[in-house]
Amino acid sequence: MEDHFMAKSNGYTVGSLFAGIGGVCQGFKDAGYDVKWANEFDSNANVTYSENFTHKLDPSDIHDLDPSNFESVDVITSGFPCQAFSIAGYQHGFKDDRGNLFFETMRFINTLKPRAFLLENVKNLVSHDKGRTFEIIKETVLDSGYSFVPKVLNSMEYGNVPQTRERIYIVGFRNEFDDNSVDFQWPKKIKLGKSIRDVLESSKVDDKYYYKKSCHFYKELKAGMKSRDTVYQWRRVYLRENKSNVCPTLTANMGTGGHNVPLILDDYGIRKLTPRECARLQGFKESYKIPHEKVCNSQLYKQFGNSVSVPVIRRIANQIQSHLDLNDDVKKVAVAKELELATV
Repeated sequence: MEDHFMAKSNGYTVGSLFAGIGGVCQGFKDAGYDVKWANEFDSNANVTYSENFTHKLDPSDIHDLDPSNFESVDVITSGFPCQAFSIAGYQHGFKDDRGNLFFETMRFINTLKPRAFLLENVKNLVSHDKGRTFEIIKETVLDSGYSFVPKVLNSMEYGNVPQTRERIYIVGFRNEFDDNSVDFQWPKKIKLGKSIRDVLESSKVDDKYYYKKSCHFYKELKAGMKSRDTVYQWRRVYLRENKSNVCPTLTANMGTGGHNVPLILDDYGIRKLTPRECARLQGFKESYKIPHEKVCNSQLYKQFGNSVSVPVIRRIANQIQSHLDLNDDVKKVAVAKELELATV
């Protein structure tokens, strides 16, 4: 179920803010980057993260951190939560008492001055507050001396994982001021070669994942769920069938009884996805450790619902490397020409 490839070191380093359980870190690591440090405030996510990575993980609130205490890296990544911020708040910039988390990310970028960054967020960030939020983010990035290159990517189209998951990704490179001319190439679409059946367990899972007849909407589930190749969702008062053979977007409320919980029909009944199946839908390898004995299922669902699609991140990381390599090659040619002219 996992991709088989060996990542060779590409010589670049990365630091991760709002690292969650390490989906972004794993993607960059798989692309050959050396992950130097990460920051994540959620204690449960830190448990899962620490099971899978050995580099520095700072559990502090980002507001309390001094970026100068962190090692300089080539790339900083951030999956900052989207918070509303007003024009008035923006006018105060980084002195805004509310300490908006995007500005905290920029505080790290402005202090450590990485060669590039990657931001990841929900698709709705683009239209949030009638587009004003996104415009503020863009202006702040450009004013900091970085390019601003955004694109919405769907995991099923760019990561070969059977999940519909649209996210906005923003990359930027230091001293590339014209965001319209920066020559960064996003990954190209790839054919989806996996279906829901490829991520589901082939045998019976623990009874706790199955819905019992005592469930107040069990009759509706029983009457409506007929296909074993489809993911269904209970939408508060009705059943929705996803006929595309892919899973709808995983969300953080899957383990807390929230609506839109993905449901499947197998040989043994109607059930929820397991945490491992959710991990597969996010592109995590089978070797990724899920600490069931240390973290309750509700938190594991939240973690995978909040995470990223690892293969998409890996492909973006590869493109960032290509862009950095190209810039280095251009500089080498320019230096060689200068030396050649100096000796004439």
